[in-house]
Amino acid sequence: MLDIAYLVISGVAGLVLGVIITSTMLRKAVEKKSEKLLQEAKEKAEVYKKDKIIQAKEKFLQLKIEHEKVINEKNSRIQQNESRLKQKESSISQKLEELQRKQKEVDSIRANMDNQLEIIANKQQNLDRAHKQQVEQLEAISGLSAGEAKSQLNETILEEAKADAQVYIAEIVDEAKLTANQKAKKIVIESIQRTAVEHAIENTVSVFHLDSDEIKGRIIGREGRNIRAIESLTGIEIIIDDSPEAIILSGFDPVRREIARLSLHKLVTDGRIHPARIEEVVAKTRKQIEQEIVETGKRTAIDLGIHNMHHELIRMVGRMKYRSSYGQNLLQHSIEVANLCATMAAELNLNPKIAKRAGLLHDIGKVPDNEPEHPHAILGMKLAEKYKEKPDVINAIGAHHDEVEMESLIAPIVQVCDAISGARPGARREVAEAYIQRLNKLEEIALNYPGVVKTYAIQAGRELRVIVGAEKVSDEDATKISYDLSRKIQDEMTYPGQIKITVIRETRSINYAK
Repeated sequence: MLDIAYLVISGVAGLVLGVIITSTMLRKAVEKKSEKLLQEAKEKAEVYKKDKIIQAKEKFLQLKIEHEKVINEKNSRIQQNESRLKQKESSISQKLEELQRKQKEVDSIRANMDNQLEIIANKQQNLDRAHKQQVEQLEAISGLSAGEAKSQLNETILEEAKADAQVYIAEIVDEAKLTANQKAKKIVIESIQRTAVEHAIENTVSVFHLDSDEIKGRIIGREGRNIRAIESLTGIEIIIDDSPEAIILSGFDPVRREIARLSLHKLVTDGRIHPARIEEVVAKTRKQIEQEIVETGKRTAIDLGIHNMHHELIRMVGRMKYRSSYGQNLLQHSIEVANLCATMAAELNLNPKIAKRAGLLHDIGKVPDNEPEHPHAILGMKLAEKYKEKPDVINAIGAHHDEVEMESLIAPIVQVCDAISGARPGARREVAEAYIQRLNKLEEIALNYPGVVKTYAIQAGRELRVIVGAEKVSDEDATKISYDLSRKIQDEMTYPGQIKITVIRETRSINYAK
């Protein structure tokens, strides 16, 4: 047992001793390695330090060179400025010397002039004495004083001058009248000859051509619901008769007829014709027409060379394309008046651009849909004033029918050119204008009733269709509106035959599946 214990103790002691020796050796190795790494780090740091010092020196040298370069450039500019200043000083000194020399010359000239004036004054005194002596001698010979002789002479000369002046004035007035008449006729004739515009008489119907008569049935639809939807949405009467491959669109408003025509074209081309599709196409076509109106206004202004016009006035100019004045297309009439005004203004040495602008806008008061109770000239003048047109243009618009006093030469030119354009043979048709006014009044009377959404006068004014809101007007109210309208139209309007009043109350139920 003792031997085993001895062996165990010996083994443990040897193990402990080996661990101590091993740890000592490892510590020395670690210390050596640490010293080596530290030495390498010091060497690398030294090298890095030297590199940074070298870089700093190079940067310093570079900055120094750039600084010296900047200083040299500044010195060079300073030297140049100094040289220029020296040159200017030299030039100024030379000019001062020249001015001093000229001042001396002026002083000498002034002294000579003073001497000459003194000599002239002496001579004038001598002349005055001689003249006085001559007058005294003449008074003694004639027996009249100088004042009396002068008075008699003035009276004689004045009477002769008056007689001659009256004859001369009469001749000038006669010649001026003859010349003015000839000049005015010449200007008017030249203006008319140089301005050629085709006249377009507005009709109240449009013909829509079809590829085949089979499409007529699709346009009518089941129980006529398609054609009723088109007429209800556009306010245009669609006449389908025995005419081969054609239907007629009847309505007094050119904008509505164009919307109906384009909508029908799209529907026929697409092939899908039903009330929902009709409503969608009519809405899109109405937006398209509004865009075309703006484009027409811009194109007209560009063609006439008119710039910086308010966008609302441009839109109104575009709407003239779909308006008529006594059957004459309003846009073509306004363009013709604008060109005539420019020609006359140029002949009279006035501003042709202002005259052309006033001529184009003179009938702008006929365009607004909600026409107040004002003459179109006054309404147009207010619109031009609202959109910042020049005073001459505003006055010319308001005065072209003598509603206001003319304040510039442009105003009578616009008035004359408006008359020339309307007086051309075949330019206007008063019957169509009266007819359109009657249909407009029909629609306006119905719009005054509460709950009325839209009104359309169709069949040449023989029928008035009134669309009311189902949520605002009951069936009983619709019947009452129809009766009241018939009595009011009968009392307030004059018309041939009879007028049918149709009140339409439509209920829609719309939901969306998501």
